[in-house]
Amino acid sequence: MLSRPDPSSATGGESAAEAGGATASRAPLDHRPLWVKASIGANTYDFASGRVLPTVYERTTAAALHHGAVNLGQGFPDRDGPRWLTDAAAEAITDPDVGPTNQYAPGTGLPVLRATVADAHRARYGVELDPVDQVMITTGATEGITAAILAFAEPGSEVLTFEPHYDSYGACAALAGAELIGVPLRGPDFRPDVEALQAAVTERTSLILLNTPHNPTGTVFSAEELRRIVDIARRHGLRIMCDEVYEHLVFEDAAHQHQTILAVPGADEVAVAVGSAGKSFSVTGWKVGWVTGSARLLNQVRGVKQFLSFSSGPAYQWAVAQGLRDDHGFFAANVAELAAGRDLLRAGLADVGLRPHRAEAGYFVVADIREITDLPGPAFCDLLVRRAGVAAIPVSALTIQHRASLDDELQHLVRFAFCKDPATLEEAVRRLRTHLPAALE
Repeated sequence: MLSRPDPSSATGGESAAEAGGATASRAPLDHRPLWVKASIGANTYDFASGRVLPTVYERTTAAALHHGAVNLGQGFPDRDGPRWLTDAAAEAITDPDVGPTNQYAPGTGLPVLRATVADAHRARYGVELDPVDQVMITTGATEGITAAILAFAEPGSEVLTFEPHYDSYGACAALAGAELIGVPLRGPDFRPDVEALQAAVTERTSLILLNTPHNPTGTVFSAEELRRIVDIARRHGLRIMCDEVYEHLVFEDAAHQHQTILAVPGADEVAVAVGSAGKSFSVTGWKVGWVTGSARLLNQVRGVKQFLSFSSGPAYQWAVAQGLRDDHGFFAANVAELAAGRDLLRAGLADVGLRPHRAEAGYFVVADIREITDLPGPAFCDLLVRRAGVAAIPVSALTIQHRASLDDELQHLVRFAFCKDPATLEEAVRRLRTHLPAALE
């Protein structure tokens, strides 16, 4: 029999879906079916009904559509990637003399893309990779993350991550039979507390999950912070999965520029990195990602990956290879546009009394709502979409809710996406200024 929480635990008496997330429970994950464990790990299990909810991103987008709201929740750009890139994919699909066939790509990816990823690492980071056995193409970064966690997280072990975190981490740790343990990133700077990470290591720890540039805070981990984390992993015999999907979205005013964890001395012994074309080229639906690392560790990841999707999207892989060879100035132009959107949104959020934190990279601004309301993040986001016509995501949905304290500061942060057209952001800011004060009365 699955345990049920007190119904009053849902924010303001609302259902879990209305409150912006699944209800929390402190019940342990042991002795539950795997689908329940994975759903609890991703905060998509509704204890009251015993049903799996859609992800917080799907729920937010659905709420935005239902209420006619500006969607600053789900992190996808308003515009597709560059035309020359989409034309390359279309040509590969329709012209038999261009690119690969439309049949299965090799399980580790098209050789041309693996070689181009290796070339990009050499040029950008000074990291030498053998494209044959140190680069593996995946169906999006999420598959690479999943394969790495399932490969390295030992059953019954603990997996450490900084939180807030990408929601698939909790689901995949549960699928591996492991328990996700969070080390909070604290505002206003959200820098990783390496001492706290070290203190969280126990004899049960098997894996550390990193994300830099970080979603949702935008923090870019420094070379010294990465070095210290690699040292922890080497001392304790741990593995590291480093999620680097925002590597090409770092702003000029960031305190640190991104470097791959593989550039850290000794990282090849313990770490793999995950990258993505979706975020880099604004083609999130293409689902082209990659995992890089030593031949030994990548072989272990392959043991899982080849029984997930096996392979996908040969035309997309081929087009991404062309883009990595020559981005035609897209990366720089895209970063400049994103930085302008960030600044526009931050100013608008501050105008209505929210406290937006600095974002050094990525798609998102995190704002502290405590100066204008006592509502927790999920209830505030529900009010925001219904009364102000703006959709956002509570950061609490990106924390380990079945272990969370409701008065923790992470429960009072909200994530807003700025990867939108200026007109979209201006309309969102207008609605906030016009409707939010009255909604909070």
